[in-house]
Amino acid sequence: MKVLFIGGTGIISSACSELAVSRGIELVHLNRGKSAAVRKIEGVKTVHADIRNPEEARQALKGHQFDAVVDWIAFTPEHIATGINLFSGITKQFVFISSASAYQTPPAKLPVTEDTPLDNPFWEYSRNKIACENLLQEENKKNGFPFTIVRPSHTYDKTLIPIEGGYTALYRMKQGLPVVVHGDGTSIWTLTHHRDFAVGLVGLLGNPNAIGEAFHITSDEWLSWNSIFLLLASAMNVKPSLVHIPSEIIAKYDKEIGDSLLGDKAHSMIFDNTKIRKVVPDFNPRIPFSEGAKEIVKWHEENAGQLKTNDRINQFMDKLIRDYNCYGKQ
Repeated sequence: MKVLFIGGTGIISSACSELAVSRGIELVHLNRGKSAAVRKIEGVKTVHADIRNPEEARQALKGHQFDAVVDWIAFTPEHIATGINLFSGITKQFVFISSASAYQTPPAKLPVTEDTPLDNPFWEYSRNKIACENLLQEENKKNGFPFTIVRPSHTYDKTLIPIEGGYTALYRMKQGLPVVVHGDGTSIWTLTHHRDFAVGLVGLLGNPNAIGEAFHITSDEWLSWNSIFLLLASAMNVKPSLVHIPSEIIAKYDKEIGDSLLGDKAHSMIFDNTKIRKVVPDFNPRIPFSEGAKEIVKWHEENAGQLKTNDRINQFMDKLIRDYNCYGKQ
């Protein structure tokens, strides 16, 4: 089987690339080659071209036929239109990486299934993903375009700290400084290790039961945000100082962080993985976040000399905590 990844060296796609190669898939990456050194994948052929330059990509792919194409970096309907134009007739399957944040937010009921409506009034990123999905559905009805939609939730590897503030928040906990947790920290969240996700995604490639279908691929482990912070702190052998502040107040201080909270993380999200298990029977998430947190802390401690805290995040947290302690609790 011959598969093309548009991208292929990111947090999620790198694990999928490694698993695909290990299973004997002939894997080609289409990218500009800018980040290949960060997560180098052995056994992959790379075609250097910019997908945002359609004619350059078309020339680079001339003569190729694929059993599946996975677009990891499509975020707008314009990106999907380019994909449809480039790959119609040269692939048997086009996999669009959407987002679980496209689901109804906040959800009317849990767990979320693939039949949950797509509706996120808070986050433009999610609305663009929904528009991409709609375009693929329309093209399938009109011309039989063979799409598969995959909706990852919060997927991480050892380099990604899955809390607001990232490395700066981790560093603050290590130094005994307070960190902000949205809400009261009791909403339930789903974190998925990228190697667990890869089993589901690779199992969909070339799978006839995946054509014209949408799947989310997530862990079955459900954690409160307080637990997520505490597991990271435990991996560092520290006791964190957690300051709980409503998401609506955080959003007033930082729109970007606020959009991702109100449009995603502020609401409990758990997922029913029945559909992906039915189509990919070997999908069985095995890596709990207690282990993932240790991987994250170990990697960041080993690379601490190359990492820097973010002054903007530090100032944001300090001001938010100071203002909330002075006024928010009165």
